[in-house]
Amino acid sequence: MTDYLLAFDQGTTSSRAIVFDYAGQRAGVGQEEFTQHFPHDGWVEHDPEDLWLTSLRSYQTALEDAKLQASDIRAIGITNQRETTLLWNRHTGKAIHRAIVWQDRRTSAYCQQIGEQLEREKRSDIIQAKTGLLLDPYFSATKIRWMLDNVPGAQQAADAGELAFGTVDTFLLWRLTGGRSHFTDATNASRTLLFNIHEQCWDEELLALFDIPRSLLPEVLDSAADFGITDAEVLGAAIPITGMAGDQQAAAFGQCCFEPGMAKSTYGTGCFLLLNTGDKALKSENRLLSTIAYRLNGKATYALEGSIFMAGATMQWLRDGLKLFKDAAETEKLAEQTGSDMNVLFVPAFTGLGAPYWDADARGAIFGLTRDTGIKELVTAALLSVCYQTRDLQKAMEADGVRPATLRVDGGMAKNDFVLQNLADLLGCRVDRPRVTETTALGVAFLAGLQCGVYESMETITSQWQLDKSFSPAKDKAWRDERYALWQDAVNRTRSKLVC
Repeated sequence: MTDYLLAFDQGTTSSRAIVFDYAGQRAGVGQEEFTQHFPHDGWVEHDPEDLWLTSLRSYQTALEDAKLQASDIRAIGITNQRETTLLWNRHTGKAIHRAIVWQDRRTSAYCQQIGEQLEREKRSDIIQAKTGLLLDPYFSATKIRWMLDNVPGAQQAADAGELAFGTVDTFLLWRLTGGRSHFTDATNASRTLLFNIHEQCWDEELLALFDIPRSLLPEVLDSAADFGITDAEVLGAAIPITGMAGDQQAAAFGQCCFEPGMAKSTYGTGCFLLLNTGDKALKSENRLLSTIAYRLNGKATYALEGSIFMAGATMQWLRDGLKLFKDAAETEKLAEQTGSDMNVLFVPAFTGLGAPYWDADARGAIFGLTRDTGIKELVTAALLSVCYQTRDLQKAMEADGVRPATLRVDGGMAKNDFVLQNLADLLGCRVDRPRVTETTALGVAFLAGLQCGVYESMETITSQWQLDKSFSPAKDKAWRDERYALWQDAVNRTRSKLVC
C-alpha cells in the first residue's frame, strides 16, 4: 500500500490537484485557470462545469507529472474556495445557476433588510453569537436565498426536496462519488451563516431567518472523516476521500498551527489571517470572525480570522486588465526598483472592503499619482496594499487581546521576498515562509492521511513542517506608524457614505 495522497485544491481563479508523498513533498501537480464572470457591478460568478472539468483535468495532469496510476493514491482530500454557493438538482447533478462566488456583493441590500429586521426584533446579536460571523454578502446563506428567489422554479423544487446545496467541496464530492455523498465538513459549514459553531449543528432559528429548507443542506462531518469513495469511472479507481476543509483552514492545518496563539496568513486570491484560539471561540469586538479551524474526533478547535477580499486578485487585474506585466514573478524586481517609501497608495476595494471594515459598497482607488508615476509604482503600491491590509487585521486582533509573535505565510505571493520583508516591517513581527508554500493542498492531504492511517498523530504531521526563510523587521515603530497613517487616510477616502 502506497503513502501517496492527492489533494483537490479548487480555488477562486484556478483548480489544482497535487500529489504529496509521506514527507509532505510535492510529487506531481496539475493546475488550470478558468473564466471569471462579472454579470453586473459587484457580481462574481463561476460556471460549475468549469470548476468540475478543470479539477478533473488537473487531476490527470498531476498523476502524469508524478508518473503514478490512480490506484497508487492512498486517499484524497478536498479543499476549496469557501462560501461560494451552488444549488443543483439531486437527480441530474446539474447546477440550477452559476456558482455565486464568495466575493459577490449582490445581496448587500438584502443583508441590510435582515439587519434592520433583527434590530426591530431585538435579536441583532444572534448571527455573531451563533455562527461567529457577521451579516455580510460574503457568506453563503444570502446567496442561497438569492437563487431561490431569482431562479424560476427553484423555491418549489427546494420545497419538494429536489435540490441540494453545497459549497464547492460538497459539489465536487457529489460529482466524484457519482451522487452518493452529500457531506461537508465543519470548517465549510461554519462559513454559511447557518451553522451553530458552539452546538455543532445546523441552526433552526437561522434557517427560519433566511427561509432556507433544511432538506437542501449536507450532513456535517469532521475535517478528517470517511466522506465516500470515488466512482471508479470518474478517476480511474475507487479511492477513499478522507479529508475536507475550507481553503484557509486547510492552510492553517498545513502550517501546523495546532497550538493556541499560532497564526498563519495565506496570500492567494484574497488574504486570510487565522489565529488558533484553542477550544474557545473568541468573540471579536473588532469585527473579526470566529470560525472553526478544524474538527477532529468530534472536537472543534477554533480560530479568529480576518478576511481580505483582494490580494493575488489585484495582481491578476494588473496583469490581465491593465496588462502591466505578463507574469507575477516579474513584480518583485519592479518593486525593488521602487522601494516601500513612495507615496502611491492602492486601496483594492474592487468588491468592497473585508475585515475589519465590512463595507460592501466601498470601491477601489489609487492615491498619490504624479507625472512620474509608472508601471513599477503601480505594481509596488498593489503589492504593499496586501501588507497594509494585513496590518489592519493585526491591529484588530491586538484590540481583541491576541497578537501572534510570529506569522507563518503561504500562497502564491509568499514567494515574493519584497512582499514578505515589507510585511515584517509593517507588522513589526517575524514572518516565516515554509519550504512547501502550497499549504492549502498540503493541509487537506495531511487531514486525509490522518484519517486513512498514513500519519499516526498530529505530532507526526508537525515533524513534516520545515522553514525555508525567515524575515525580521528592519524598520522601526515610527516608520510603521507613519506609513500606516497614510494607508488609513487612503482607506477612509474609499469608504461608502452608508458606512462612514
